[in-house]
Amino acid sequence: MSERTNIPDFDPQGPQLVYVAVADHIAARIAAGELKPGARLPAERDLADEYGVAYMTVRRAAQVLRERQLIITVQGKGTFVATTPPAEPTTTAAAD
Repeated sequence: MSERTNIPDFDPQGPQLVYVAVADHIAARIAAGELKPGARLPAERDLADEYGVAYMTVRRAAQVLRERQLIITVQGKGTFVATTPPAEPTTTAAAD
């Protein structure tokens, strides 16, 4: 864990796929408030340098974060932290 926050340290050697580890770490940064809603994320190449991974790994991690509705990408503008939290999955009871 980082001393300043409760964000776990990034561990690319852990048991999960590296792109999932990157996505989880960025998600933790969002949850901790380090990356605020509406904030622009660094360019994917810059994130690749920051995390010490391949560019395509960050692209795949971004795809996972988009699927989790934590980030949005606007072509020509960049990638931003979503301003609204992802919707909670709803369960519906079957009608008898």
